[in-house]
Amino acid sequence: MFQTFEPVSDRTFAGRHLPLLRAEMKKQNLNGFVIPHDDEYQNEYIPAYAERLMWATGFSGSAGAAVVFQDKAYIFTDGRYTLQVRQQADADYFEYIDLTTTPPDQWLGEHGRKGARIGYDPMLHTLSGVAKLQDAAQKAGFELVAVATNPIDAAWKDQPALPATPVRPHDVKFAGKLSAEKRKEIAAAVAKAGADAVLITAPPSIAWLFNIRGHDVARSPLPLGRAILNKDGTASLFLAPEKVTNDLPAFLGDDVDIRAESDVGAALEKLGAAGAMVAIDPALAPAQYAADLKRAGAKLVELTDPCALPRAMKNETEVSGARAAHIRDGIAVTRFLHWIDTEAQGGDVDEIAAAKKLEEFRRGSDDLKDISFDTISGAGSNGAICHYRVSTETSLKLEPGSLYLVDSGGQYPDGTTDITRVAPIGEPTDEMRDRFTRVLKGHIALATARFPVGTTGHQLDAFARRPLWEMGLDYDHGTGHGVGSFLGVHEGPQRIAAWPNTQALKPGMIVSNEPGFYKAGEFGIRIENLIVVTHPEPVPGGEREMMGFETITMAPINLDLVKPDLLTGSERQWLNDYHAKVREKLGALIPAGIKDWFENATRAI
Repeated sequence: MFQTFEPVSDRTFAGRHLPLLRAEMKKQNLNGFVIPHDDEYQNEYIPAYAERLMWATGFSGSAGAAVVFQDKAYIFTDGRYTLQVRQQADADYFEYIDLTTTPPDQWLGEHGRKGARIGYDPMLHTLSGVAKLQDAAQKAGFELVAVATNPIDAAWKDQPALPATPVRPHDVKFAGKLSAEKRKEIAAAVAKAGADAVLITAPPSIAWLFNIRGHDVARSPLPLGRAILNKDGTASLFLAPEKVTNDLPAFLGDDVDIRAESDVGAALEKLGAAGAMVAIDPALAPAQYAADLKRAGAKLVELTDPCALPRAMKNETEVSGARAAHIRDGIAVTRFLHWIDTEAQGGDVDEIAAAKKLEEFRRGSDDLKDISFDTISGAGSNGAICHYRVSTETSLKLEPGSLYLVDSGGQYPDGTTDITRVAPIGEPTDEMRDRFTRVLKGHIALATARFPVGTTGHQLDAFARRPLWEMGLDYDHGTGHGVGSFLGVHEGPQRIAAWPNTQALKPGMIVSNEPGFYKAGEFGIRIENLIVVTHPEPVPGGEREMMGFETITMAPINLDLVKPDLLTGSERQWLNDYHAKVREKLGALIPAGIKDWFENATRAI
């Protein structure tokens, strides 16, 4: 299987590891140390060697941070992990702080100890992140210290090795555009910004720009490396030598110089010696690289990663591939939903067995390369934990009278999928059906939204929340995130969320539509489809062209949880039209043995 279910951490981590960390901090004359979740590449999902936050705290979520002093420690997580962090990070060692309202830099500005030496690893913090820490140090009066050796790495004696998986070409039949074309376009943007070259540090951008994929990061086909793109379109690609396959140099061509990743420092020195104007993204580039460039004599040009926006705006080949991947994935999910509805109703199936079954159905496709994230398989109260990860210690049975939430996805060469469905086990309560229907109303409101050019996801977020707000309810996560094309399941710069985002939605962007509701200790509900931003079109009788969304996820939404009397006529029509499209796209591919179930699951109401 792609995923395992053994616990990756436990509450003993803090008690066992904090003393080791503090001993190393003492050797470096540090009173405190800042631990981000990030690795050296600012990945969301990180390799095992980079799980430094988990090693120190026991917390295994994908977003968080900690500040450790010699006598106290503090852990920061957002609303997705409110329950999880309390289960994994022992309260005897940590005070819990909300990451959204009080990020670590703000907290340190208010609570940092005057005169203290507080360390950070300049490879794990971005240039802009360090600027915030420096502001906090000035405000609170402590000394911010860039460490040469991360004290966690020094203390972590069995730290896993760096990944070294082969880097493979990504065929243009999936990418839709040659790497040489992309490099030419991005180089033009770099020159327009007044730079001689750009340092690209984000693996998704490197994968997209050079049309390559790897497997250094679980669930995301990313090659870890760096790149320098010159304004003439030539480039240096820095990869560990053992990752370079025989066919890679010819695939990339003569304009791309493949060098060892250990040579990045020397390349930055050379740029500095030439007095080059070097563009870097302050929100992505390690602070160490910025310092190296400045010290060598380069002039920095702060520039948002020039690959990020074009990467997010999928071309027609990528959109067509995503549609095809979702049909393939939809068959697997539909077969699984039938299995849940027929074989898992007796109370004998647990969360792990369900997750394994879903992966088994996905593996029926020869095109599946990986799952896109560890399956969130949550029964009953575990479904109320937004980013729950099932393990042998937490797995619950799917018991009658409960709800089962499954959030999952697949990685295919032509697209990345992400879908959430909820199924009743036995008879659902009226409250469950009411909450499900209100989440569905919000989902439909976003799916059918029309909006002018320049609209951001932040402006649309309330569409999905209004049916819940009317009942005094809400959810503590974003409504939509960007999704890559055989890349990360979470991709920026676009998002749909309550917190501000200045990036306008643009045609070709793929985002999720996933409002939810969570009743702590009882059940969770989330309905998630992926949607593509459409091109502006005239509206009959209107004055401005409007964009909208095309839903590309294809799988039944459970009708036994819907209260039709809570839906308006247009909402009911959307649901019926959606299920008609699911029948159209999947019907010929559905196994004969479940066709009757499938027809009923997608019936008009």
